[in-house]
Amino acid sequence: MQSLRIRLILTHILPLLLTIPLMGLVLIYLLETQFVLPNLAVNLAGDARLLSEISRSEFELWGNPVFFGRMLDRVQMDPSLQVMFLAPDGTVLYSSDPADDRFLGARLESPGLAQAQSGKESLLTNYFPLRLNNTLIDVLYPVFDPTDNVVGIVRLTYQVASLYELFSQFRNLIAGVVIFGLLIGGLLGLALALNIGNPVRRVTQAIQELARGGWSAPLPEQGPREVRDLTRAVNHLVEQLRSLEQSRKHLLANLVHELGRPLGALRSAIHALAGGASRDAQLLADLTQGMDEETARLQRLLEDVTHLYGQTLGRLELSLESLALSEWLPRILLPWQAAAQEKNLTWQVDISPDLPIIQADPARLTQVVGNLLSNAIQYTPSGKSVWVAAAPAEGGIAIQVRDDGLGISPEEQVKIFTPFYRGDQGRRIKQGMGLGLSIANDLAVAHGGKITLSSQPGQGSSFTLWLPA
Repeated sequence: MQSLRIRLILTHILPLLLTIPLMGLVLIYLLETQFVLPNLAVNLAGDARLLSEISRSEFELWGNPVFFGRMLDRVQMDPSLQVMFLAPDGTVLYSSDPADDRFLGARLESPGLAQAQSGKESLLTNYFPLRLNNTLIDVLYPVFDPTDNVVGIVRLTYQVASLYELFSQFRNLIAGVVIFGLLIGGLLGLALALNIGNPVRRVTQAIQELARGGWSAPLPEQGPREVRDLTRAVNHLVEQLRSLEQSRKHLLANLVHELGRPLGALRSAIHALAGGASRDAQLLADLTQGMDEETARLQRLLEDVTHLYGQTLGRLELSLESLALSEWLPRILLPWQAAAQEKNLTWQVDISPDLPIIQADPARLTQVVGNLLSNAIQYTPSGKSVWVAAAPAEGGIAIQVRDDGLGISPEEQVKIFTPFYRGDQGRRIKQGMGLGLSIANDLAVAHGGKITLSSQPGQGSSFTLWLPA
């Protein structure tokens, strides 16, 4: 009883065990009382009427046992019927059953005798479903002379043994049908229970496998809708956990890679300084500048990791203040303009003078725009162009960064904002931790905005930052 499968089987079979036998009993009662007994009674009354008509044509022979015997031989009644011929006062004159010979000359005691004596047909049934041996169908029909006087009574009765045999066969047939129905219903209930139990068992095994640290293959979505929803949820959970595991491995690999380069450069500079490079003023300046750049790279790496840690803690904390975009945006574009021109890129800016004042965190917003510009400059070949535009749009403002780079394939566009994803972009060696666009998108969402992407391979890319006014 502790198994879900057993309980499901019982929930399907128990109602059948209760309802089908009950329906079988009701069916037996209704058929026997509404169909079998009435039909037998009608047939019995017809036979009694036939005997009465024959006796009327020869009423003068009424009371002669030889006449009764010859009439029964001529009519050839059903052997299961018991026929009695009575005098008008109810005295037994003749019986087709030799066992009734002891009643000859005795007066019959029957509830319908008085009605037959009055010249009316009397049809009596005595039925109790649990006692077939007491079931009785009794017909008393008067016999008239030509002047319509009652000269006798014909009594027809089904023999108890015959009725018992008939009803037993009838009930055995229905019982067989009920048992067959129970068997089919039980098999169907078992199949339905297995149809529910097997997917649940597979889901349970998959969860247990996850608890042990293993991975299961995607489960087939089978069974009822609720079970399919549960299976789909478990498959999604497994996929998410697998993705998180891959992200963890990527994070460790990227940290080792990203930390190794600046630390190696810093160590080389320290060795050079220890070897006397500090005596050369130009070399000292170059080394210190390089060390500063490497430490700045380490600082950015630390900020990315700090932001990633902040994501695990919950919602980003912003220091919001009123920000006039028409004045703020040109200032933060200056360093990136210099970087673009240094790479021999055409730099184009189109900022609307009537940008609204918004509530934003300047430092975080600078990080978002800077990330979009950094990617555009980095992935645009020399001699191409980078555009920056800002204008009111959709009840807010839209800052668009567009480039003439290699573009992004549709497959990569689906993953571009996923943490640790680094697109190929035609490079043999991937750089960075793959957190820039993920962080930029999170910061945009924290401001109540979003970042959208439009790109075609070979036709450049366009990232649009939308912020509410």
